[in-house]
Amino acid sequence: MKWQIALLTGSLICSLGSVAQVAPDPSAQDLARRVQQLEAEVTELKQIVSEVRAHSEKTGRQVSPTSAVALSPSARADSTVANSASGSQIVSLPVVSTSSSTSTDDRKNLDFLRQTTISVGLDTYYEYNFNDPVGRVNLLRAYDVLSNEFSLNQASVVIEHAPDVGAGRRWGGRLDLQFGQATDTQQGNPTNEPRPDIYRNIFQVYGTYVAPVGKGLTVDFGKWGSSIGIEGNYTKDQMNYSRAFWFNFLPFYHMGARVSYPLNDRFALNYWVVNGTNQVEATNGFKDELFGFTAKPKKSVTWTFNYYLGQEHPDRILVPPTGPIPVQPGLSFLAINPAPNGKTHIFDSYATWQATPKLIIALEGDYFIQRLWRNGAPGMSSAPARVDGGAAYLQYQLNSKVAVATRAEYVSDREGLFSGVDQSLKENTVTLDYKVAEGFLMRYEWRRDFSNRPTFLSDVQGVLRQDQNTATLGLVWWWGHKEGVW
Repeated sequence: MKWQIALLTGSLICSLGSVAQVAPDPSAQDLARRVQQLEAEVTELKQIVSEVRAHSEKTGRQVSPTSAVALSPSARADSTVANSASGSQIVSLPVVSTSSSTSTDDRKNLDFLRQTTISVGLDTYYEYNFNDPVGRVNLLRAYDVLSNEFSLNQASVVIEHAPDVGAGRRWGGRLDLQFGQATDTQQGNPTNEPRPDIYRNIFQVYGTYVAPVGKGLTVDFGKWGSSIGIEGNYTKDQMNYSRAFWFNFLPFYHMGARVSYPLNDRFALNYWVVNGTNQVEATNGFKDELFGFTAKPKKSVTWTFNYYLGQEHPDRILVPPTGPIPVQPGLSFLAINPAPNGKTHIFDSYATWQATPKLIIALEGDYFIQRLWRNGAPGMSSAPARVDGGAAYLQYQLNSKVAVATRAEYVSDREGLFSGVDQSLKENTVTLDYKVAEGFLMRYEWRRDFSNRPTFLSDVQGVLRQDQNTATLGLVWWWGHKEGVW
């Protein structure tokens, strides 16, 4: 406050100086006029001092020196004229500096929030199945499971605080919350996930640490969406609206730890150790593993190869509590003895080629083999069940708003491991994208599924057909600060 009064005093002295510079022999009338003007300025300065003191006591903040211009009579007069002209009755007060009011802790919190992205996605569709199936069910579909209904496929929230080694932060984390039909598809099998409701809406949650080893050893611990198979969870990042048979068959998610290590800019090694496929809680004591790599032989080509070794047969079954109440519901089990010990082997490979700035070509090949009992088990050996095949994709960007894509797929389900029927499945899909605006996509799709065996539902209960044709309109919205592929 002392410097404020000194500033005002200086202004008063300047005014007195102007009186002192009057001509040596002023007339009495001129002298009286100047004294009257000086008295008016002193009165105005006293009023400003009173306003400054009241404002400081109310807010507990000091007025910054840079706002001194607001204290001058001329500036205050200009402000008064402006407010009067606009009809405003707001009293002009000095500008208050808040730079000193932001504490160090506040600044750290603001920096943290600025480096954290929060994004929201909404995925809806209307689909019509020309078989007019009983129950309006699209058989063997992953997400677009209902016909002739306005459907909510997925509502998502993605919160991510990614590591930034350049800024000295080697840790990070991510949380994906998911709601809708896709959620039930991914975590709706109680035989594979004993307590799915506990984790149903948590699609992903993991922490990350980039260890200072070589070019950086990235370690994730938690639950993540599986990268076995080329297709992923979020529709906006796929070429087609509907998902392939292979996406529906291959694992959706895993719980455990994974490591990625880049040998150079073109080749990285990947390793996982997890509870199992689609298992947050393990159903047996075996820990599944993945060995793989990601290669970029040239800038326009990305190739991924995965080998997955697992044991997916449970060694226990869930039973109602028979003794003391368990610590948590659903923790009463009955052991299976002897428990099946057959292994699961998945060979998965896919590649994407950006042939031109507008053309993308992608290929996927898979071989899945599983036994109930391992060879050599006395009286328990069993023949393997196999599923193999692949898919081809093509997408062409016609302009900034319109793109067209197609997919052709083949699945040889020899022992019915995927569909429950020994058959050969095929499908062809054509998709037209129209990007209304950044963050709003309309997707039109025609798809034909067909088999060498009657498989798909018809309009008559118990009568199956060898094909099903669907037309779909998908509406996808997303907003937030996360860029690129989710």
